[in-house]
Amino acid sequence: MKRNMIGLIFTSILLIGVATGQSTSSPACKVNVQAPAFGLWTWAPRTRVNVYILEANFKHEEIPYLLLALQQWDAVSTQTGSGVTLNYEGTTSAPVRCENCLTIMRGAVFNKKTRHAAEVISYKVDRAQITKFAEIRIDPLVTDPRSLTHLSSHELGHGFGLVDCYSCKDHSTVMNQGLNGPEGPTACDIAQVREAYKDLNTRLRVAPVTQKILVDEGEEPEDDDTPVVIPKP
Repeated sequence: MKRNMIGLIFTSILLIGVATGQSTSSPACKVNVQAPAFGLWTWAPRTRVNVYILEANFKHEEIPYLLLALQQWDAVSTQTGSGVTLNYEGTTSAPVRCENCLTIMRGAVFNKKTRHAAEVISYKVDRAQITKFAEIRIDPLVTDPRSLTHLSSHELGHGFGLVDCYSCKDHSTVMNQGLNGPEGPTACDIAQVREAYKDLNTRLRVAPVTQKILVDEGEEPEDDDTPVVIPKP
């Protein structure tokens, strides 16, 4: 049967019934206190992720604040054991949906009730845990430069398998809620990504399903006998 492309939208909401990794190798990083759990979809180990910024969505002076988040995560690639590198390829006039590509753009995602102001959409084949390509969308209402950095870094954290941690102490993790958290991964984030990739090398999970699922069969199909089960949102 055709292999479907599935886009999972993660808007920093709590997931119900998702099995996530909890352990951390650092005694100073207790999960849900200083460290986030892990278990979301991830970039494949040792992947070069090509990052693009949608030119029309950001002012020239805003771009360095987005790049700072990339640089912070890229700097700890060896420490996390992921081997994933984030390479800025420049601006683009349209989202780039090639393999191992990430586009940062604007999108009307702000929720007054939850105060979520950004989301990441991870596209993958079937429901494998490995991301094929992704998009980060930041609401146009966010104009503070520091918030642009934090939100970008937060959404990048999801791409390394990290889950939101609203109960975590302030600034202990980039996965905290809010607009003014750390600019990049903390020691606890690094420890948890390391555990996430150890887990990934041991077993390939089925990626969790959030509240919204997009199915796009526009990609070139490949032969695959694996059935695709899409739960109701």
